[in-house]
This record gives sequence, structure tokens and C-alpha cells, in this order.
Amino acid sequence: MPDLYVNHRLTISEKEIGITTARSSGPGGQNVNKVNSKVTMHWSPSACESLDPAWRRRFVARQSNRINREGQLVLHSDKYRDQVRNLADARQKLVDLLLECQDAPTPRKATRPSRASQRRRMDQKTRVSQKKRGRGGSWGNDS
Repeated sequence: MPDLYVNHRLTISEKEIGITTARSSGPGGQNVNKVNSKVTMHWSPSACESLDPAWRRRFVARQSNRINREGQLVLHSDKYRDQVRNLADARQKLVDLLLECQDAPTPRKATRPSRASQRRRMDQKTRVSQKKRGRGGSWGNDS
């Protein structure tokens, strides 16, 4: 298995990724009972030297529900009928998860509502208030 190329900033060594196979519950007919097509991938973000510390913090915070007590990310793939495609699928899942949190989120810029939007809001509030005020009153009790 070659190294996992994520982007120009990160390549994960094949030694850092653990692969196990098992019998899948997915498609495959009778063949599913004979062939280990399910792939389980284990990767420890804390042991990866090539991962930037800030990137690692964002990744661990975002994927904390997928990381076990030992600090390993566990990914499964039994989407396809053969092991090779499931391995490629699991590797692609890891790449997608890493790229999701590659860059820090841009901070929100505080903005104020425009004068026109404030005016529209106040006009709408006035209309609703007048509509509700008109609902009250006595119906048929003129005496």
C-alpha cells in the first residue's frame, strides 16, 4: 500500500495506517461468506509527525466522536464487493475528513443592519401590532 497523499502539505506514511479486513455484511451474495471484503482502517492523528499541530487540533476536535480511547480514528468500508475498492474508499474517507478541517474557519465580521432594513423591520412590527390590536374588542355586545 503506498503512502496516502492528502495534499501538497500532508502525506501520511503507510506505516502510520493500520488495515484489518473482515467478512462484510454488504452486497456479494454467497461470496460474502467466503471473502474478507470489509476494510477497517486505524490511524492515530497524535502519532502523525507530518500533520501540522493546529490542523491536528482542529481534526481531533471535529472528529472526536470517531476517535476511540486509544486516540485512533477508526474508519470502516464495506460499500463494495471487493477488498481493493473498499480499501480505496476508506482511504478516500480519511482524505476527505482531513481536508474538511485543513484551514482554520474564517472569523465572522460583526456588521450592523442597514437603516433601510431597520425601517422595514419596524414597519412590519407596526403592521402586525395593528392587526393584533384590531382582533380584540366586543363582538355583538353593543349594549
